[in-house]
Amino acid sequence: MAEKDAQSSKATHRRRLQLQSTSAELVVGGLAILLLAASVARLAFALNAGDAPFVLLASASISAVIALVFYWLRLRKLRAAVARDLSYLEKSEARLAGIIRSSMEAIISVDDSQRVVLFNPMAETLFGCSARQAIGRPLSDFIPERFRGAHEAHVRRFGVTGVSERQMGKQRPLFALHTDGREFPIEASISQIEVNGGKLFTVMLRDTTERARAEAALRRSQEELQHLSDSVLATREEERHRIARELHDDLGQRLSALKMDISLLAADLQAARSDKALIDQTQAMQHVIDETIVAVRQISADLRPPLLDELGLVPSIEWMAKNFRQRFGLVVTVHAQELAMNERAAISVFRIVQEALNNVVRHADATRVEIEFSQQEDVLELSIQDNGHGWSGAPPAVGERKPLGLLGIRERARLLGGQATITHVPGGGFRLSVSFPAVHEAIEEART
Repeated sequence: MAEKDAQSSKATHRRRLQLQSTSAELVVGGLAILLLAASVARLAFALNAGDAPFVLLASASISAVIALVFYWLRLRKLRAAVARDLSYLEKSEARLAGIIRSSMEAIISVDDSQRVVLFNPMAETLFGCSARQAIGRPLSDFIPERFRGAHEAHVRRFGVTGVSERQMGKQRPLFALHTDGREFPIEASISQIEVNGGKLFTVMLRDTTERARAEAALRRSQEELQHLSDSVLATREEERHRIARELHDDLGQRLSALKMDISLLAADLQAARSDKALIDQTQAMQHVIDETIVAVRQISADLRPPLLDELGLVPSIEWMAKNFRQRFGLVVTVHAQELAMNERAAISVFRIVQEALNNVVRHADATRVEIEFSQQEDVLELSIQDNGHGWSGAPPAVGERKPLGLLGIRERARLLGGQATITHVPGGGFRLSVSFPAVHEAIEEART
């Protein structure tokens, strides 16, 4: 309503200017006609009377009238130009008013004394206050009391900077005050212009309540996802331990017993000088059982090496290095120092090394791998570098789907409170670097 009153006042003022201009034009035109008629009459009279001075005076009067006519024509042109400017100004103001009215952001303008002079419809909706009620009130009425002093000081400092626009709320969150006393979070920007020797400050703001809720919901979802991931990894590790134990204790013992029975049977057949084909068949069965026992032991060790529980992390990594050399011909050099950490942390580091070596065997076409595990001040660092062919193309960009092995490594590094990065080594090969704090719950449990 207040905005409509202001627009009506401006329109009245423009109409008054146009009427004054038209009146001036009519007066000048009328005077020109009267003077021209009088001058012509005087000139005719002077010519008939033969009065030379009077003729000169009449001629001068006619010249003045002609000048007045030119002035009148110039005035008409100026009036037309003013009319065009006023029309353009009206259209520009109408467009600006339309933008302000339809803006999805609340727009509030205040003067030097920080009193509201403009309050658009979105501001009315946001604060629950009409423009008629808001205009003339101090801006502090729409700011929580604990922020008013700081906000006024900020606006004063901004006014003397000469900067035309500034984003607000980068250092700390901003809050606005609804007319019902409710506070809500906002983001805002402020601008300033010189108007009639004074300052006009305009604030554009939007309610970020829904975004804050969405961000909080996203954080909760991420936390739940991390808890789920932690639970999945822990459950999988428990299952690996259980299956490895059953393979070793149950299936391994049964296979050993079967091997003994076949050996006794083969001995009896040889003592009885039975058919050679039958003896050869029992020996073949013994060979198959031996291979099965080796395979079961390897599967059990891959699932959960007994050294990890009996001797610790570093001996387990050294055993793994020896195992990969025997199985795949991969020369693995280990430079590691034993560090105090609990079972969960040791398992995470062991699985990272295991997955990295598996990736080298599957994809790198490497012959050598160097593993380093050490502590630098308050950070534990694990480095695994191979001499393979390196990148076969561009590395996965952020957001692209990554190999499951790399995802597993990064997830286990996260469980340790650290991060994992992969870099290309000049001359070929990869370097996997995992760093995590020495002071972390996964490690501190071993020291308490």
